[in-house]
Amino acid sequence: MNETEIIKIITIITALMIAIIGHEIMHGLVAYKYGDSTAKNRGRLKMNPLVHIDPVGSILVPGMLFFSGAPFIFGWAKPVPINISTVMRDGGTNAAVAVSLAGITYNFVLAAFCAAILQLFSNPTSATEVFIALFLYQSVVINVLLGVFNLWPIPPLDGANAIRYIAQGLKWRKFAIFYDKIYPYGMLILVAVLFTPLSKMIFEPVQWIVKWLL
Repeated sequence: MNETEIIKIITIITALMIAIIGHEIMHGLVAYKYGDSTAKNRGRLKMNPLVHIDPVGSILVPGMLFFSGAPFIFGWAKPVPINISTVMRDGGTNAAVAVSLAGITYNFVLAAFCAAILQLFSNPTSATEVFIALFLYQSVVINVLLGVFNLWPIPPLDGANAIRYIAQGLKWRKFAIFYDKIYPYGMLILVAVLFTPLSKMIFEPVQWIVKWLL
């Protein structure tokens, strides 16, 4: 493994950790705003990676994708514990939706910020600037991918949770029940989608957004 590959691995790992840990922390912070201190009480509102790392989602899956030469890298951290009943009691349906979309918002904002800063390193002149530029580029791609992926209306993704709470707030009981029924099968549905031509509905928007930002 040469120096370039090592630098690439380090920038990917760093960008991925900031993206997925920050994503989860934002869920907890917004929930805390609406009276739910569950995540705070369990020490999950800190950037310390040790309390957020999921062995499968934070290490195994990203590692397999990287070493298999996959065209994308993504992963997940341990979900931040949230008492959504407390959130809805204090803030209603809008609060529950805000908690659901907090992580996605973080990812898109961070991607836009990194894309803006990257312009300052368009012509790196040192090893340090090359490292920073590569890190910023990886941050843009990873955060856009996480944001778009989590918008999918398939449980347990954030987009599905937001739709579920909206349906509950609008008294669309049958729709909410439907989501509750398919929840146990959500991961199977996701795997099926990712390994079929339907995956284009994730990756094509990601490519378009990254190209637009850069």
